[in-house]
Amino acid sequence: MAYSFLSRFRIAAGKEEEFVALARQMEALAADEPGTLGYQFYRLAEPGMFAVYERFVDEAADQAHMAYPHNQPLIERMIACMDGSYERELLYDLPEPGAA
Repeated sequence: MAYSFLSRFRIAAGKEEEFVALARQMEALAADEPGTLGYQFYRLAEPGMFAVYERFVDEAADQAHMAYPHNQPLIERMIACMDGSYERELLYDLPEPGAA
């Protein structure tokens, strides 16, 4: 089963344009990372709210994604754009047909 989650967060007023540019960079980098199955940012309906969907082959691939030297400065700059913290919700695959 893949390691998947959705994180929701608020971006500070005046930081949205910078955040979107950083998010696009992160999406492009993640597409070429081993173990990354999906990685996309979204703007939510509530003003200032965003989300990121991340899907990796396992938790170790997620940890590797966060540790890559090319990602660390981007992650720091993205966090600096946030107004508060983020909420991470783990997602679980549906069972295969016939599985209990």
